[in-house]
Amino acid sequence: MTNPQSGANPPPDDSVTPDSLLHTGSEGEVSPEDLVLASGRDLTPENLAWAQRKLAEEGPGAIDKLLP
Repeated sequence: MTNPQSGANPPPDDSVTPDSLLHTGSEGEVSPEDLVLASGRDLTPENLAWAQRKLAEEGPGAIDKLLP
């Protein structure tokens, strides 16, 4: 019995993101929008203000606490 997916190309909607496009953590610039999205919140003025305060207090490492 063979695995139906072995050697088969995945369908276009099931493609894998290349490693070069993946990034996490604070190795680059972190924006308030990044922090809001990493926290799972909506981009609202209140959440952006929260993210700005958090970045001011903790720096770019604040995002590391939100990512797995």
